Amino acid sequence: MRQQHFLMPTLREVPADAETASHRLLLRGGYIRQLAAGVYTYLPLGQRVLRNLERIIREEMDAIGAQELLMPAMQPAPLWEQSGRYAVYGPELIRLEDRHGREFALGPTHEEVVTALIRDEIQSYRKLPLLVYQIQTKFRDERRPRFGLLRGREFLMKDAYSFAADEEQLDAIYASMTQAYNRIFTRCGLRFRAVEADSGSIGGEGGSHEFMAIADIGEDRIVTCTDCGYAANVEQADTGLPQQEKRETPEPAAEKFATPGIHTIAELEQALGVSSKQLLKTLIYEADGRAVAVLVRGDRSVNEIRLQRILHAEQIELADADTVLRLTGCPIGFVGPAGLRMPLLVDREAAAVSSAIAGSGEAGYHLRHVQPGRDFPVEHVYDLRLAAEGDRCPRCEGTLRSSRGIEVGHVFKLGTRYSAKLGASFAGASGEQRPMIMGCYGIGVSRLVSVIAEQRHEETGLLWPMAVAPFQVHVIPVSVQDEEQMLGAEALYRRLRAQGIEALLDDRQERPGMKFKDADLIGAPIRIVFGRKASEGLVEYKERQEANSLEVTVEEAYERIVRLCLN
Repeated sequence: MRQQHFLMPTLREVPADAETASHRLLLRGGYIRQLAAGVYTYLPLGQRVLRNLERIIREEMDAIGAQELLMPAMQPAPLWEQSGRYAVYGPELIRLEDRHGREFALGPTHEEVVTALIRDEIQSYRKLPLLVYQIQTKFRDERRPRFGLLRGREFLMKDAYSFAADEEQLDAIYASMTQAYNRIFTRCGLRFRAVEADSGSIGGEGGSHEFMAIADIGEDRIVTCTDCGYAANVEQADTGLPQQEKRETPEPAAEKFATPGIHTIAELEQALGVSSKQLLKTLIYEADGRAVAVLVRGDRSVNEIRLQRILHAEQIELADADTVLRLTGCPIGFVGPAGLRMPLLVDREAAAVSSAIAGSGEAGYHLRHVQPGRDFPVEHVYDLRLAAEGDRCPRCEGTLRSSRGIEVGHVFKLGTRYSAKLGASFAGASGEQRPMIMGCYGIGVSRLVSVIAEQRHEETGLLWPMAVAPFQVHVIPVSVQDEEQMLGAEALYRRLRAQGIEALLDDRQERPGMKFKDADLIGAPIRIVFGRKASEGLVEYKERQEANSLEVTVEEAYERIVRLCLN
């Protein structure tokens, strides 16, 4: 490709609304442009990266026997009603009507559509197992699109679905898909971990794993064991059994004391000179319209995903200040576990404390010497807190370490959640009808563009891995007016293209400084510069991730490129 007429509008200034390095560099490098919040155009550079990612994914999906298809993005609402997700999916589902008043949704995922398809086409166990996939645009009306391609309202996704006759078949597909994902993300040059995860709104009856790219800006927190390799999203991680604290004898009675104007755990710590581990906090939630109280230690956070699962609720949210006052008779910050007129769910760590400080249920007052079982009921004790740095591993005696990650892939064992509701059954060997056992497997393709850029960049530009880069080689004659430089650059460019190597020739009449800055932004893995010594057959050879360049002959540069790009 020749750069003079290539649509690659690089930017000198950093866009004001770009919060992350990947977002800034993809905009500055001419990869993407925003059309609306969370909606982006992929310029030719960005499209080339997408196509390279799609190629890697297709190769690995085809290698495990997955068959590619393409399903409609516009999905009839009755399908979603039949699965039970239409009313509860939430405002992220983009809904619309056609001219006849029939309701549709723009697909954020395709469990319903693919289940209906296979239901109508497969009736016998002899056709199972079956694995299909697509690479298609998805739509989710994110409340707060952010970080460029990392959280958008329109995005490209690879979603695959498996249909099995029994658990053994499902387990085999799940294992092969997990291995394929490991190969895909390795080929993309990512640092990643597969971690145990919650199935979220997709649901399912079996296991689930997320593939997390390690990144400081990640919205997900994961914990990993220092000893046994256990890894999980904090929302899925078990926290281990707490040690029961020894209680004093005789036990002092709970004592009310004044705490005017003190509402938060941090304020209590400072005012009383105590650790947050000695405090209990009572949080009021609304779960499908009913109120429940949750008690955790002051230094802990509630695992809302687990709470939702325990309550079998479709939706949960923290009650607002007015609701808390109406339900408890006191403002937020003074609610305590004693005397509540609603169910109280106690985290097992909070149930193990010997004596603590908690809200009194009266504005301006707290209680000290509060003890579980005596001052409040401990009938409903669960693991309700998020795992944290320093916790004991639930699988061994190791310690959990915390890091942030960005989800790039997710694999689920769905079981019969969709097949049973949508009637996707098959005839077994003896003729009995049984629901198909399903799995689903997703990769955020467009998100991968940003994740790779986030992990692989420097201040001046991007550092694409060879398999993903829009161009493998950037050929730069310093001056297009210099005949020797242009002849040499043109000859090398043609040789590379003849070998199937993607090369970009900078044939623009620009200052050398501008060419080099643009080359940094683009981030091709190899850069060849034809300068003053072009007439001697010498060029500057530089691999993007190396600090220094080499002066080599054109032939040596060509041989190095072929070795790196084709081997």
